[in-house]
Amino acid sequence: MALSDDDVREILRLIDETELGELRIETEGLSLHVVRGRAAQAERAEEPAPTAATADGAVTIDAPMLGVFYRAPSPGAPPFVDVGTRIERDTIVCVIEVMKMMNSVPAGVVGTIAEVHVENAEAVEFGQPLFRVMPA
Repeated sequence: MALSDDDVREILRLIDETELGELRIETEGLSLHVVRGRAAQAERAEEPAPTAATADGAVTIDAPMLGVFYRAPSPGAPPFVDVGTRIERDTIVCVIEVMKMMNSVPAGVVGTIAEVHVENAEAVEFGQPLFRVMPA
């Protein structure tokens, strides 16, 4: 049985009212992983760094989750980054929508965007390369 949006909201409300630092729920067609507070900071610190993509030293920024990739914060707005944009580790490069929740994706690397691998509003998988970056 799949969870509805209301089910997810109720789960999040219950988590908010408890002392839980982390919860993972997996059903057919849905994977929900909620981390908050210090547990979220620790998990972010353990996220793998972008990996080398080519012999020229470029690295990729990979999708940290599955969902719908958006290059801009809203329709008609300029993209967060484009080819030639200089980025820092905390530069937001895109958002990924999962169950109507927008998740900002930081670069995680310092360098210059060399290539955009995904079209706007395209579905992406976990680990799929989104951008190719030439490190600084």
